[in-house]
Amino acid sequence: MKKFSFQTYGALLALLVLAVIASVTSEHFLQLNNILNILRQNSYTGIIALGMTFVIIAGGIDLSVGSMTALVGGITLLALNALAPHVSVPLAIAGAIGCGVIVGAACGAVNGCLVTLGRVVPFVATLGTMTIFRSLTLYMSGAGEIRSSLEAYSTFGMGRWLEIPTPVWIFGALAILFSVVLHAMRFGRYTLAVGASENVARFAAIRVNFIRFMSYVIGGMTVGVAAVLLSSRLNSISSTTTGVGYELDAIAAVAIGGTSMNGGRGTIWGTVVGVLILGIVNNMLTMWGVSPYLQGTVKGLVIITAVLVQRPSKR
Repeated sequence: MKKFSFQTYGALLALLVLAVIASVTSEHFLQLNNILNILRQNSYTGIIALGMTFVIIAGGIDLSVGSMTALVGGITLLALNALAPHVSVPLAIAGAIGCGVIVGAACGAVNGCLVTLGRVVPFVATLGTMTIFRSLTLYMSGAGEIRSSLEAYSTFGMGRWLEIPTPVWIFGALAILFSVVLHAMRFGRYTLAVGASENVARFAAIRVNFIRFMSYVIGGMTVGVAAVLLSSRLNSISSTTTGVGYELDAIAAVAIGGTSMNGGRGTIWGTVVGVLILGIVNNMLTMWGVSPYLQGTVKGLVIITAVLVQRPSKR
């Protein structure tokens, strides 16, 4: 009989245990509105975490995604406001959405160039761009908010289909797409190989720098999607608070989902499970009336425990 592997199934087991505990301790947990609220609230960081999965599997890290969310969201709204007087409302919204995704990919490309061409350590490179992106957002907005001039823009982020919020549908669709890319396409296999051993990947004629660069571009694109959805939901972007802590939640979800922080191992669905675990933990603590000042402590313990449980056993 095959031995149960905590490294493989630990996150899923933790999710089931948390769901049972939450449903037993609170009569409100299993209500449809509460479930949809958990999914919607965590879909933004969840989308970012999907891109972060590629970055970490390839052996990198991206600390700039929170500040990047604010910058891309702000530029998206500025593009919307610039287009609105000159084109139809649907075309203005479509143009703004396209602008957001492209700018997100460009920001990811900047990180990718610093890491691959500049040979800057990923932690240091993205720490620097994190500061730059936030600074640019503060400058553009005068340290205030950037607001949309079109009320219709909010219908995109606040929309529902079959009673399920639009961000949740997009999160699920991207998870399916990226799972196929990671496990059924050459790029995904190359990403796993580069993270597992850069030297072996080079001997196998894999373009290591290109794979790492593209992982950051994918990460930036997911930030662009999340920023568009967030700016649409709020119809504004705050230069000081938008995206704060997103990088920690995204990295935590990836780690909880079983992706190795050293690279070379991980799954998209593990990241999805990690996102749900963090969402349920936050929801449980709120329902139990735990002080917001202590919730970070509990989340930290959950992250550390998940990583310890899933670490490879020594032979």
